[in-house]
Amino acid sequence: MAMSFFDQFASPSYLGIPLIAIAIALPWVLYPTPSSRWINNRLITIQGWLINRFTNQLMLPLNVGGHKWALLLASLMVFLITINMLGLLPYTFTPTTQLSLNMGFAVPLWLATVIIGMRNQPTVALGHLLPEGTPIPLIPVLIIIETISLFIRPLALGVRLTANLTAGHLLIQLIATAVFVLLPMMPTVAILTATVLFLLTLLEVAVAMIQAYVFVLLLSLYLQENV
Repeated sequence: MAMSFFDQFASPSYLGIPLIAIAIALPWVLYPTPSSRWINNRLITIQGWLINRFTNQLMLPLNVGGHKWALLLASLMVFLITINMLGLLPYTFTPTTQLSLNMGFAVPLWLATVIIGMRNQPTVALGHLLPEGTPIPLIPVLIIIETISLFIRPLALGVRLTANLTAGHLLIQLIATAVFVLLPMMPTVAILTATVLFLLTLLEVAVAMIQAYVFVLLLSLYLQENV
């Protein structure tokens, strides 16, 4: 029984074909395509307003050079939110519970920010490894520590997203199992547990959106250091 709780995180396959590709491609099908008309419907108008507000908020601390990343970061934000939200539906698979997928997002984008910093302003980029006013005996130690912290950044991005979503899904499954077990024996306790389950589901909806926002926000902060 304990192992079956983790079966939901296994990548499903059909006739030997992994279905994670369909789960990754599905979110883009759900979004309406903007038309060439001057006046759009309400759904497209709200979608465009939300994306514009998010992009403006995200690009506010960046200079003009970092605004080239607006389309990439906004698309990544929408993509992660949609995948996380769809994963809360029954009988669905959440690709972002896979560390390999999250690292596939985190490592290339983090590496791109580092390469941009080394190419455009190598002195400033390397200056982050040594804080100003450091005593001479501590210089080698601090350089090693800052270098390690620099390379841990993509790992922290991927693990944070994976751990939060995995923990939420496990809690939902554990409490839902408790509701079904307690219902024939103690209906009152089962109803109270179901109420907790409903509140936890609302919390997980918020976590799904917040974690996607934090992922993209941290990438923008890494970009801000290098542009």
